[in-house]
Amino acid sequence: MSDACGCGDDEPRTNDEDQDHEPERLWEVRELRFAAISGVLLLAALIAGWVDATRPVILTLEAVALVVGAYTFVPSTLRRLAKGKIGVGTLMTIAAVGAVILGEVGEAAMLAFLFSISEGLEEYSLARTRRGLRALLSLVPDEATVLRDGAETVVAPTELRAGDQMLVKPGERLATDGIIRRGRTALDVSAITGESVPVEAGPGDEVFAGSINGTGSLEVEVTTTAEDNSLARIVRIVEAEQSRKGTSQRLADRIAQPLVPGIMIAATLIAVIGSLLGDPTIWIERALVVLVAASPCALAISVPVTVVAAIGAASRLGALVKGGAALEALGAVRGVALDKTGTLTANRPGVIDVATTNGATREQVLDLAAALETRSEHPLAAAILAATNQVTPATDVQAVTGAGLTGHRDGHTIRLGRPGWLDPGPLTGDVQRMQQAGATAVLVEHNDQVIGAIAVRDELRPEAAEVVAQLRRDGYHVAMLTGDNHATAAALANDVGIDAVHAELRPEDKARLVEQLRAQRPTAMVGDGVNDAPALATADLGIAMGAMGTDVAIETADVALMGEDLRHLPQTFTHARRARRIMLQNVGLSLGLIAALIPLALLGILGLAAVVLVHELAEIVVIANGVRAGRTKPLSLPVAEQAAAVPHTAAVSSAP
Repeated sequence: MSDACGCGDDEPRTNDEDQDHEPERLWEVRELRFAAISGVLLLAALIAGWVDATRPVILTLEAVALVVGAYTFVPSTLRRLAKGKIGVGTLMTIAAVGAVILGEVGEAAMLAFLFSISEGLEEYSLARTRRGLRALLSLVPDEATVLRDGAETVVAPTELRAGDQMLVKPGERLATDGIIRRGRTALDVSAITGESVPVEAGPGDEVFAGSINGTGSLEVEVTTTAEDNSLARIVRIVEAEQSRKGTSQRLADRIAQPLVPGIMIAATLIAVIGSLLGDPTIWIERALVVLVAASPCALAISVPVTVVAAIGAASRLGALVKGGAALEALGAVRGVALDKTGTLTANRPGVIDVATTNGATREQVLDLAAALETRSEHPLAAAILAATNQVTPATDVQAVTGAGLTGHRDGHTIRLGRPGWLDPGPLTGDVQRMQQAGATAVLVEHNDQVIGAIAVRDELRPEAAEVVAQLRRDGYHVAMLTGDNHATAAALANDVGIDAVHAELRPEDKARLVEQLRAQRPTAMVGDGVNDAPALATADLGIAMGAMGTDVAIETADVALMGEDLRHLPQTFTHARRARRIMLQNVGLSLGLIAALIPLALLGILGLAAVVLVHELAEIVVIANGVRAGRTKPLSLPVAEQAAAVPHTAAVSSAP
């Protein structure tokens, strides 16, 4: 989310211009370069004053600093005014003009310097978002293999047509959506659905662009073109929602719309009516004093100072906040939608249970399973291997696509696979229990006799229940959105204490649900994967788990939590709410000051000098108050045992 469109250069850019001019480093941002020059000139003017330089020298330095800083927003403000649009840039222009009229060129230059920094940071955050959108499309491979006229042909994904038979080898990404016609595999669909473990797929199953094929070769009938596949739809959703956010107004803009024309009309009426009823010289001068008294100097500087201080403090809390609009939204959020995989969970599946039968022990079951998994690249293999100490690998290991593994050790035949391929027999009840707990169950067979079942699940982060309990105590409505199956979602939601659960969601489903939640209350979406990008963009505020998240999620989000500890989330919310309160205090003080100064100037009680003095004092007060937003202190959260709430029963709903 950015207010760059609302207060800086609001002329929209084309996609080509975005790609040609996007800054990748802070110093490549035009506004920040101008701000740096303006700051150097202001520093030179300050030093000149210390060494008793002549007034013309100091004034020249301040004037040049003003021109350089104002160049980043005054031209665009004038273009907006020509279109009848008023924003915070208008406020800043009036403040600068008012300061110059009073002879306070240095103050005007300082305001222009601060606002240039704010504009530059917003433009940089927008550029990061646009780069993230292009990263989405990089998940599509550069080429695809199709069967045409009985021969294999390599083509670009853009040349694929509905009805083509696409060949997908093990380890390859799918170039577009389709339906499997031949072959079975374990498909990694985490990029599209967020499913924490690969899903078994075979003839008749739908598959999506960007998914990674497992061990089996597939023949897939293409159902969509590259321009309309799953990833392309994600990009369109994100682009549309980012555009919506870009046109939203920030607090200062909303205040500016009625304030600026009101001030101008009031000053004009005072000059005209006063001149008709009395001495024109007196009333024109009073109108000028009223205009200066109403110039929002304190208002213009109060929010940027608070934003700069609060964003810097947020970084020390492990949160990267992308600009003032994101900070304001962060403080206003009252609902939180949490992704499951990689957000509530660590995205590292582990063994949570082992059931045995026919005289086998837990250690024997794990040992035989690990003997086969040492030869496997299946994601579940790492979890099983991590649960064993020493492993003697099996020989003659063969993968049965979409089913499991077979092999030999010490003259014995061992098999590992999913229920259905292997008969669970006496472990049927245990397998059902494991699946109801949200785990993936695999069976181990020794010499054609089942000896055990292993449950593997992506476990919750240790602090997840603590964080959810803290959010609920702070008054947030918490919901879980996931692409995982109903059983897994319900089990983990019950463990963590979330009542509102929505499972088996595709990216567009998540975006629609977030839209519904936004209609009820300002909502933040917290996620870490490619499949979360549309929901992150649709929410009032997108929050990415930075250390664990994909580049796409981090770039699309408005806030990135840079650590792996989820406790940064309630800490960041608390910090943003405090910063927003400080913003509102400064705005209230600034508006109150204007309301008090206007009648005093109108009645001639205060002259130009007095008005200038009051404005200067007010700026000192709001700056000092804004700096408070930069103070941080460790936020104590209750331990998980204390946070454990009354048992919850998760009500699971499917995709809308």
